[in-house]
Amino acid sequence: MSDVAARATAGFRQRYGAEPAGRWAAPGRVNLIGEHTDYNDGFVLPFALPLRTVVAAAAAGGGRWSVWSELDDEPVEFGPAEADEPGGVDGWAAYVAGVVWALRAAGHDVPGARLAIASDVPVGSGLSSSAAIEAAVLAALVELGGLDLPTERWPRLAQRAENDYVGAPTGIMDQSAVIRGRSGHALFLDCRTEEVEQIPFDLDAAGLAVLVVDSRAPHRHADGEYAARRKSCERAAKALGVAALRDVAAADLDAALARLDDDETRRRVRHVVTEDQRVLDTVELLRAGRVRDIGPLLTASHVSMRDDFEITVPEIDTAVEAALAAGAYGARMTGGGFGGCVLALVDADAADAVAAAVTAAYADRGFAAPGTLTVLPSPGATRLD
Repeated sequence: MSDVAARATAGFRQRYGAEPAGRWAAPGRVNLIGEHTDYNDGFVLPFALPLRTVVAAAAAGGGRWSVWSELDDEPVEFGPAEADEPGGVDGWAAYVAGVVWALRAAGHDVPGARLAIASDVPVGSGLSSSAAIEAAVLAALVELGGLDLPTERWPRLAQRAENDYVGAPTGIMDQSAVIRGRSGHALFLDCRTEEVEQIPFDLDAAGLAVLVVDSRAPHRHADGEYAARRKSCERAAKALGVAALRDVAAADLDAALARLDDDETRRRVRHVVTEDQRVLDTVELLRAGRVRDIGPLLTASHVSMRDDFEITVPEIDTAVEAALAAGAYGARMTGGGFGGCVLALVDADAADAVAAAVTAAYADRGFAAPGTLTVLPSPGATRLD
């Protein structure tokens, strides 16, 4: 029994004085490449992490829901009135209520339930802790209620919970990655059609690892800046007469930029269009088994996020620069920006040295020490027992 699963079970027993009917888990995720392309109908390439959120749960009568989390020892209880009104439940429990709302809005008879949540996915680090909660709760409620809901429909429903109930304007990448991830693979997702392809990303076989660096940088205006970038992209698409920036081909980028009347908008568009192409190029290299060769694409992605999309912060840039100087094949920020994490593609036997170099660079700059861990692509949402 993993530690996080044991904590969820212990929390359920302590809170409810009974055994759970089962435990369901969903991972965090990192995005290998493809940042801020998802809401532009573009392409992304995330993979699921070994870090997990676990929900211990059992059905309950009365048509109400009670949820406890180790993040906040005070349980939250709500009924249909709160669940059916976006904003009716706030704070961390809104992600649970949002799943109930989305299921009910889709016509499903959602069972009342008691839930206890434990997680190893760090909150606020850009590793999709919110999507992990949504997916684990969704898996639990679907099975407890015997709901007819194929897995391929889960990501869109979980996204609705986050967009329309919680009010966070995320694309569909996070939910797709944590639900549909597969061990040893990255998930190539077309965010317009929702078609997915499992792309081999066998780091073990290649003698490689992905080092994830939690910058520990406070998210600086992340929500407002994320929304501002999204609106800028939507305005640019309208000005260019396309449904989304995904429809601007890389070969047509210069002509498109010439039609825009301010430099900031041009830089935003250049990032999205070139980032989509970098995703496609990365997929082709991975299909050919050329894992090390994706490194320069990762680094180019970071430069684009730093200079054109302007979503990095000094701690993030320092981590990327230090990892590259220490021998990483490529490094980039992952996540929405203004804090969060960096990933670096490294030789497995050099991961500790690269992590040490990043930590030393932080000390030199007077930053709080970063968190570091090495990860491999892992399975998506599942029942544990």
